[in-house]
Amino acid sequence: MIPAFLLGALLLQVPRPAAPAAFAAVGALVQRGIRQGVYPGAVVVIGRRDTVLYAKGFGHLSWARGAPRPSAQETRWDLASLTKVLATASAVMVLVDRGLVSLDAPVARYLPRFTGDGRELITVRMLLDHTSGLRPYLALYRLADTRASALELLYNAVPVRLPGTSPQYSDLNAMLLGLLVEQVTGESLDTFAGREVFTPLGLSSTAFTPALSSGLSVAPSWSAGGRPVSGRVNDDNANLLGGVAGHAGLFSTGGDLARFAQAWLREGNTPDGPWVRATAMREFLRRSVQSGSRVLGWDTPEQHGPVPSIYGRLAGSHTFGHSGWTGTMLWVDPTRDLFLVFLTNRSLEPRARHSITALHTLRTALSDMVIRTTRR
Repeated sequence: MIPAFLLGALLLQVPRPAAPAAFAAVGALVQRGIRQGVYPGAVVVIGRRDTVLYAKGFGHLSWARGAPRPSAQETRWDLASLTKVLATASAVMVLVDRGLVSLDAPVARYLPRFTGDGRELITVRMLLDHTSGLRPYLALYRLADTRASALELLYNAVPVRLPGTSPQYSDLNAMLLGLLVEQVTGESLDTFAGREVFTPLGLSSTAFTPALSSGLSVAPSWSAGGRPVSGRVNDDNANLLGGVAGHAGLFSTGGDLARFAQAWLREGNTPDGPWVRATAMREFLRRSVQSGSRVLGWDTPEQHGPVPSIYGRLAGSHTFGHSGWTGTMLWVDPTRDLFLVFLTNRSLEPRARHSITALHTLRTALSDMVIRTTRR
C-alpha cells in the first residue's frame, strides 16, 4: 500500500493537459543541443507547486544509434553537484530545523579534527554559502588511494582566504558538510538523507550508487575505453569515497527533481504535513553581503555578471538553483510559482567543441524560453 504522503506527491506529478505547440520551441532548443553534439540525451520537466506542465525525454542515453531513449520519470541521471542541494544541504537544513546543528557554530564543534591553521574560524554557514576560504578543488583521487587517506587530506585542508569575507565555490565545503551530517547523526549520508529527505518528499528513485537491477535506466556519465559505463559516478573524488559524498554521487530522475522543487515552492509542506518549517527554508535562501549570489547550498542569478546567467536574463530576484558538471540543472522561481529541471549527460564524450560553454548558452536560452512560455 502506498503511504499517504507518497500518494499525494505522486498525484502532484501527473502532467495536466497542455497544448503541444506551447512547448514546441522548448523541445526544439533541447534537440539543438543534441544535434550540436553537446549531449546525447536529456529530459526537461517544467511545472508549478501543484502540477507538472511539461515532461519529456530527448535523444538517447548514449551516442550509439540503438541506445534507449531517456524518460522523464524512469531514467536516473548522475546529478553531480546537484547532490549538494538535494542531499547534503537538505540534510543539514533538517538538522538545523531540529536544533541539532547551529549555522553559526564553528565546524570544529561537530568535526573536532577540523581545527587549527584558521580552520577554527570556519562556520557551518560558511561551508553552505562558500565563504569558507577553502580552495575550490583538491584532486583527492590523485593524492590518496583509500577513503581514509582522502579524508585525512580533507581534514588538513587550510583556508587560502580569510573565512567569511567573500565567496568562492568549493567542493571541499560540501564534502565537509557530508561528514558533519554523518558525525551528528551517527549514520552515513546516504542513509540519513534517504530517510529524512528523499522518503518524506516521495523521491523514490533518488539514490547514491544506484543499482542497475532496479528496473530504471541510468544515463551513463562516464566511459572506459570509449564504452559508456552506467551507474559509475563521473566525479573521481566521489568515486574514491565509495560513491557517497557531500559534493557528488547522487542519481535521480526528472520526476523526482520536480517533486523536490515543488517542496521548495510549498515552503516545506507535503501532502502529509510539513517536512521542515518554512522559517528554516527562508533562512537557507537569505542572501548576505559576504556571500554574493550564494545562499545556503543554493546559487542565485548573479547580477551584472560578465556573461548571462544560466537562469536566464528574465530570472527574478528570488530565483534559486544549482547546476552540475555532468550537465544537470534545476531552478525554482517562487515569485512566478515555476520550476525547471534540465538533465543531460554532457560529460559522456561530448562531440561539440567547448561543450561547457555551449551548454551554458543553451541553459540561458532555455531558462528564458520557459519563463516566456509559461507567462500567465
